[in-house]
Amino acid sequence: MLDHLGIQVSDLAKSAAFYDAVLAPLGARRVLDFGEHIGYGTSGPDFWIGVTNTQGDARESHIAFTAPDRAAVDAFFAAAVEAGAEVLHEPKVWPEYHEHYYGAFVRDPDGHNVEAVSHAPA
Repeated sequence: MLDHLGIQVSDLAKSAAFYDAVLAPLGARRVLDFGEHIGYGTSGPDFWIGVTNTQGDARESHIAFTAPDRAAVDAFFAAAVEAGAEVLHEPKVWPEYHEHYYGAFVRDPDGHNVEAVSHAPA
């Protein structure tokens, strides 16, 4: 439903290193880099990070990335922990969403709630 999503970050290099690490297990990579804006995706840029250009405190965003299977969710989580992310929820099945919802939640360097989720059966 979304064409693309962009968020502002306080430290582009730190956030780029984080997203380089955690999106790779999901099959995504940097596809465009304009210096102050970096686009990630599998073929085109679906997710963007950019230098903060507004005043005031940022508000938390929740971003859920699709994973092809549970192993990819686990790899996303391992990469996030290795990158120093705060763990919000370790990988598990969330039956309150649906019987096959398998997700893991972490905080990125700016405090955004970032999730990887697989909807495939085990």
